[in-house]
Amino acid sequence: MIFDSSVGQKDVRSLANLSETASTSRVLNLGHVYRTHGDLPEYGLKPFFTNRQMNRALILKHTLRANEQDLFAKPRRTTTKIILPFDNEDLKLGGQSVLVGQVGYDAFLRNIYNTKAVATLPDAEVLRALDELPSLDPFLVREHLGRRGYRPAGCYLHISQADIARMIGFANSEIESLVREAFGSAMQQATLKLAGKILANELDHELDPLRMTLRLSNGEFSDGVFSWRGFLYFKWRYTELQEELNKVLNGLATYQPMMTREKAVLDFLSDIRPRLGRRISQAIVSVGRTLAVYDKAYQALTRGRDPGPFRRFLLDGPSLFFELGEHIGILSHISSFWNYRMARVHRMQRLSAEEYAELLMDYSDSLSALYIEDEDTAQSW
Repeated sequence: MIFDSSVGQKDVRSLANLSETASTSRVLNLGHVYRTHGDLPEYGLKPFFTNRQMNRALILKHTLRANEQDLFAKPRRTTTKIILPFDNEDLKLGGQSVLVGQVGYDAFLRNIYNTKAVATLPDAEVLRALDELPSLDPFLVREHLGRRGYRPAGCYLHISQADIARMIGFANSEIESLVREAFGSAMQQATLKLAGKILANELDHELDPLRMTLRLSNGEFSDGVFSWRGFLYFKWRYTELQEELNKVLNGLATYQPMMTREKAVLDFLSDIRPRLGRRISQAIVSVGRTLAVYDKAYQALTRGRDPGPFRRFLLDGPSLFFELGEHIGILSHISSFWNYRMARVHRMQRLSAEEYAELLMDYSDSLSALYIEDEDTAQSW
């Protein structure tokens, strides 16, 4: 199979629902970017993909179904899916799709790029880099591609409008202290507007007081606000994840699968449950430790009225994006997949012990990819 052109009705509805989503942790909608930013000079000068059709594709993180495992030479849990809509203006018409690395993937690239030398294509390298990531968070993608020398224009990597709507309240509470402490009462009424501009990357003269306080040039300020937006996003996700993962930890301690007489399975579950609980807690603590670097610099500005640490942080902060994005991406996978599997369990019968062991093994494999500096510092939260 080179690619699947028979997108089902459920998938068609899902495609249509993505029409207002530019990028989230699961999807990068380049068609939406084209419709909203295609007239910008930087859109064409620094494209995400050099191929025009690919530069309007939908890129998704996809959890493999059982019947898709045979498409790969080695077992995988997740992959990256490319969808080429038949019509970018009407996603309800569906599209063609392929999974990165599947049987026939090279043939797909040869067909799209009209070349046999697919291994040396810059776009193929970008796709390999995306496939290495646990999520498509725009800040993680930018940092990961930048390490490989690929720097698409900023218009390709934004927080989606859906996520902005969900996190605006959190951003307001974070930025309120800056407005109150650093700028005084004259700007207190502008908190909501300021938060919206920072999240949406709308940089204009109204933000000049902030730029001048931080003593940044226009270029430095643009990069710095991207960094700030990234940490606001990751801190918001961290706050949400603590509650979501608490359900996972409680489930690990209390969920009872169907009985089995297989001693090896029982021993495995007995060993892996507490080990996973510790590992998840350690990962959460690690994220909190990294975000504390941001909090310390931000408090120096808002409480100590010293812009120096926050200025340095904004310029150097993106170096922490990969670690943050990798941790949060994997923890989000654990949380969302737990909720998905448990929702199915509520509708049907309990998982078998073997199915439950397979689920926990998937979590263990995912967490093994994370580097956690000091596992002994893990704590319950």
